[in-house]
Amino acid sequence: MASMLALINEGEEVVVFEPFYENYGPDAAVSGAVPRFVPLNDDGSIDENALVSAFNNKTRALILNTPNNPCGKVFTRDELKLIADLCADHDVIAVTDEIYEYILYDGKKHISIASLDEMKDRTITISGFSKTYSVTGWRIGYAVAQKELTSALRKVHDFLTVGAPAPLQHACVTALRFPDSYYKELANMYDAKRKLLYDALIKAGFRCILPEGAYYILADIPDSIGMDDMTFARYLVSEIGVAAVPGSSFYKSEAGKHKLRFTFSKKEETLMEASKRLERLEL
Repeated sequence: MASMLALINEGEEVVVFEPFYENYGPDAAVSGAVPRFVPLNDDGSIDENALVSAFNNKTRALILNTPNNPCGKVFTRDELKLIADLCADHDVIAVTDEIYEYILYDGKKHISIASLDEMKDRTITISGFSKTYSVTGWRIGYAVAQKELTSALRKVHDFLTVGAPAPLQHACVTALRFPDSYYKELANMYDAKRKLLYDALIKAGFRCILPEGAYYILADIPDSIGMDDMTFARYLVSEIGVAAVPGSSFYKSEAGKHKLRFTFSKKEETLMEASKRLERLEL
């Protein structure tokens, strides 16, 4: 929010990939921007023509979330180069959300777009501690950018939040001293839970792609259900005892009405119980 308010002038445009974390659209709108949504392909790849078409002389920023919430996509170096070239050509700032950077699977590598030469001075890199260190109630994060950008960002941020709790900041400094083995163990733990929930969803009749990062699975509602995402999400809670987030939270288009987001950031026994309950679905 601070980055959007620091960057945007009324009427400028912001490019947002779809599906997107639900705050991005409202953040853009509150800052006075017009969001331009670019749907990813069904396999998670970028539709190059759609992305190129989204850029114009009003484009001020692009929001990039990798690994992605809700679909778990990890953007490749080639995809980041495509985005970087467009940002450089149109003088656009990339605002990144990299909070799941250590939660990766199947040999995927996290690449910060700011590491590309042409993006060093035109990226605001944002991350935080809540996901990596399993303290999701601690909304402590940070932004890294060149001096001119952080000067504007600091001024806005000061009036949005005043300050983060000092004791929690000290705890986060302690976390930063964890050994490399911590991050490997974290990814391995989530990998086992990822496979458990994925297998349960497939067995229950959902269609979904195994996520490359983060800890969510975006699943297609089976055609036989005959309910939209909101109705089916309520049904799952009341009749099956499993909670999911309606897909329309992550889409501007109608595609979200046919999807649900599940999370595997839960205890193993919770996921096992959810798997048993999903077996009661009659698809």
